[in-house]
Amino acid sequence: MPSSIVDKFRDGVLEALAPLRCHGCRLPAAAPLCEPCAAALPWHEHACRACALPLGPGPAGRACAACLTEAPEQDRTWAAFLYRAPVAQHIVELKFRGRLASAHVLGTLLAERLARRPEPLPELLIPVPLHPARLRRRGYNQAVELGRELCRRLAIELRPAAARRVRATGEQTRLDAAARRHNVRGAFAVDAVVRGRHVALLDDVVTTGATVAELAAAARAAGARRVEVWAAARAV
Repeated sequence: MPSSIVDKFRDGVLEALAPLRCHGCRLPAAAPLCEPCAAALPWHEHACRACALPLGPGPAGRACAACLTEAPEQDRTWAAFLYRAPVAQHIVELKFRGRLASAHVLGTLLAERLARRPEPLPELLIPVPLHPARLRRRGYNQAVELGRELCRRLAIELRPAAARRVRATGEQTRLDAAARRHNVRGAFAVDAVVRGRHVALLDDVVTTGATVAELAAAARAAGARRVEVWAAARAV
């Protein structure tokens, strides 16, 4: 990971000045990924509308058995990809190695897919916040970096400050679903700017859905009219 913000800025400038090449095969391309590389990605095509859990082929807009039994806080969850190679590598590079170019690649692909959806887009996009201590250590929030690309291309208002992590939580990676829910309980606060509005909460990966469900509950408590969850990938 680059050792300083200056290093990240330098690497970003050098990448921007380089000839445009596909981030997959490295051949010249007019987009972050050429058509064959983009087509080969693990697109998430058949999913529960409420939690984005993979389902078998069938009509769009279905819900899984768990969500039919107990509906989640959010109205909808959408993830562009399954958390598999090479998308998983892009997310790891963005999240832990400071490779902000991965946010450009993933954000562009997400925006292209979302621009084709028939439903109205949300009014506000709110990235899942990091606790201030973790943000200081990392130097950036990967969800905010994804959000910048999405909002630039979809003309949605990005509101990173609308949600706050008010309690530091341990890493979710090694926890099971029940422990994850307990870990994030009461961790978020959302501003009244969401009252009466259609909002989307953005994260890099949805795993059990505990984090986004807790943030969605906070958005509901703040008066949001409709709450969606967007993610680059859904882990299974």
